[in-house]
Amino acid sequence: RRRREMGTSKQAVLEFWNEASCGEAYLDDTGARDKYESAREARYRLEPYIPAFADFDACHDEDVLEIGVGMGTDHRRWALAKPQSLFGVDLTPRAIEHTQRQLAHDNLESDLRVADAESLPFDDDSFDRVYSWGVLHHSPDTERAFLEVWRVLRPGGVAKIMIYHSRSVTGCMLWFRYALLAGKPWRSFSEIYDQHLESPGTKAYTVEEARELCRNFSSVDIKVQLNHGELLMGEVGQRHKGLLLTLAKAIWPRSLIKRFCANYGLYLMITARK
Repeated sequence: RRRREMGTSKQAVLEFWNEASCGEAYLDDTGARDKYESAREARYRLEPYIPAFADFDACHDEDVLEIGVGMGTDHRRWALAKPQSLFGVDLTPRAIEHTQRQLAHDNLESDLRVADAESLPFDDDSFDRVYSWGVLHHSPDTERAFLEVWRVLRPGGVAKIMIYHSRSVTGCMLWFRYALLAGKPWRSFSEIYDQHLESPGTKAYTVEEARELCRNFSSVDIKVQLNHGELLMGEVGQRHKGLLLTLAKAIWPRSLIKRFCANYGLYLMITARK
């Protein structure tokens, strides 16, 4: 079953992320240092599981593609690992510009393009590794985007993809705020994710649905991961600010959530081999 966003156009997604790439809240614009350094520090401090999942250093002899480069923090890590070739795409010009600046600061190179994940500008069997962190669930036709990942991978190639998990602490938090407290307890989690989690039309999936998205791959491994937003650490998204959030951060039972909710994290970290 193909699931699309609830009436949201790709243009709306583009406009949302072209206003601010993910992680811009952590930029240091004081001029005292490379302004991206603070964003890199925050990313890997709050999400320390990214490097192990991505396995940046395993790509020396590989052709690598990242779909959705954002500000280029992970893309810089790929470039530092010196793959055989490196390509990066993003729906927004803003993300490509950020990434170009990051790489230029360290004299690193990549072929960066504004492109659509649902129609990648590459031939079949072009890459040994495709990486995409928190991107494909924003695309109107996520199933099509997964098919494109499979298409451009070579046989034996590996895809490392993170998409959102529907049965998550984040979903419960958003439902409490935008359904229960709003006097609309009948609102579904799908509607809540669609309208209140990042860009319009954002989707989330069960583990079983994620496996279905990966049905063309020869092997699939999926790990559920709690994220920093669920622990109310750092910034928790461009759309969520205010007194209620400030108060919640002060009393949030982080140790209990880590202990009892490990299987209800927002991140589904997928490793799929063609």
